[in-house]
Amino acid sequence: MGLFYRSFATIQPRVKSRILGACRDYSSGSSGITVNALVYSSYGKPSEVLRWHQYELPALTADSVQVRFLASPINPADVNQVQGVYPLKPPFVDLSGTGDKVAVGGNEGVAEVIAVGDNVTSLKVGDQVVMAKAGYGTWRTHAAGPASDFQRLPPSKNTSLISKATVTVNPCTAYRMLKDFVQLQPGDYVIQNGGNSAVGQAVIQIAKAWGIKTVNVVRNRPEIDQLREELTELGATHVVTDEELGSFTMRSQMKEWFAGKPPLLGLNCVGGKAATEMARYLGQNGQYVTYGAMARAPLAIPASMLIFKNLAFHGFWMSRWSDEHSSEERYVMLKDLIDLMDKNQLKEPRWESVAWSEESMKQAVDGAISGFGKGKQVCFPNGSQ
Repeated sequence: MGLFYRSFATIQPRVKSRILGACRDYSSGSSGITVNALVYSSYGKPSEVLRWHQYELPALTADSVQVRFLASPINPADVNQVQGVYPLKPPFVDLSGTGDKVAVGGNEGVAEVIAVGDNVTSLKVGDQVVMAKAGYGTWRTHAAGPASDFQRLPPSKNTSLISKATVTVNPCTAYRMLKDFVQLQPGDYVIQNGGNSAVGQAVIQIAKAWGIKTVNVVRNRPEIDQLREELTELGATHVVTDEELGSFTMRSQMKEWFAGKPPLLGLNCVGGKAATEMARYLGQNGQYVTYGAMARAPLAIPASMLIFKNLAFHGFWMSRWSDEHSSEERYVMLKDLIDLMDKNQLKEPRWESVAWSEESMKQAVDGAISGFGKGKQVCFPNGSQ
């Protein structure tokens, strides 16, 4: 055994990898792994532009990492990206060496490290990782790249694969908005619309774990009592409808709830008249954060909110935050979230499985923007579920 390692160490030009506990020599320039991916080479309706694509995974180098994807969700932003209407557009690249330039769909997912080059110290075989930046392309079986492409997940005891696969968009958005704009203390109130959205539900649960109270605005609907009950079970302090928001009765009720200490943080993903009405409930020097516009209506800001209450209005985009912050900062955030998941204080989202095939994926991506379904759609590119 000693002779083997001594002789192996003398081969300087070759790359020595640690692959599931075994040494493997990649000096031949071939990984021997075929990647299946869902890609597009032009923008348009997903079912018309998405297609199956096979290529060989690049050989390992001293500075690269190879991963296999365990679970990848389909998010509305992924659909917008394929349509060409999302601000972040991944470049079309030649993955197969044939001149066929494509982009791999998907922004979110969890993968397992299967090989690392000799110079890589930040990751090891068996680590679970998420993508360090948005637009990487997660609808594929395998990927390879520098270690900086991947963000190591903290170890966990009780966090599901689904929770890990869906942590980087909605929970991270909720976490950052609760952390970055106001120094919240236990007992403080936060008011938000879209309380039943994925981010909204994450806000409710994280706030509850931190001792923060929430007023959650939702659209009125026939099953409103059921929705109130579901959000209350998640940890919502109060659930009100957008129709109730501007009434005299609700203004009086809010004053009673706030007891002279109105919320200083408002979170808006809807826009329109109701979003303006929600801003009226913020206290002096309050911070109002917009991270979506589901109503596709502008947010009108009365001058009185700026002049007399000194409210500040911000936009937030998780992709920008990730681009501007270090791997170490991302790890601290992910550790906090995984700790909450381990304690069942941040629950796995509702989800349904999508078969890993071209037609099933194309249909699922087409349907992801409609808002109808049993929850977040998740595919398992390597059959692990």
